[in-house]
Amino acid sequence: MDYTTFDKAGYEAFKANDREGPVHMLNLIKLRDQAVYEDGREATGAEAYAAYGRESAPVFKQLGGKIIWRGSMEQMLIGPEKTWDLCFIAEYPSVEAFTSMHKFPEYRAAVAHRQAAVEDSRLIRMAPMALGGNFGE
Repeated sequence: MDYTTFDKAGYEAFKANDREGPVHMLNLIKLRDQAVYEDGREATGAEAYAAYGRESAPVFKQLGGKIIWRGSMEQMLIGPEKTWDLCFIAEYPSVEAFTSMHKFPEYRAAVAHRQAAVEDSRLIRMAPMALGGNFGE
């Protein structure tokens, strides 16, 4: 099963967990070779996702969002044979900042590019923690 967007129940649970402080969102993205736009326009998945990034950036930045980590997948060592084209962590100053994005018409318009571009994805909410001295801390 492929995942490209959240469902209503998951989004409501996300909003209900309105703790203070920043929210880190781990994004794992598998792009389509060719984007699938409802209006039939043509682009690669990478081109469509880049358009999503460009068009959503002003809202993302206005709400205090920033990319705090980005990496290139090299190998799946533990887990199913799945490759991800884009791997990054976006930081939002609060739950409210993340949910507010969806209220901006220009952000909602940009999401059409994301939906056209993405074959599969994972979006994992995380709470930042202090760094420890070893794996178990």
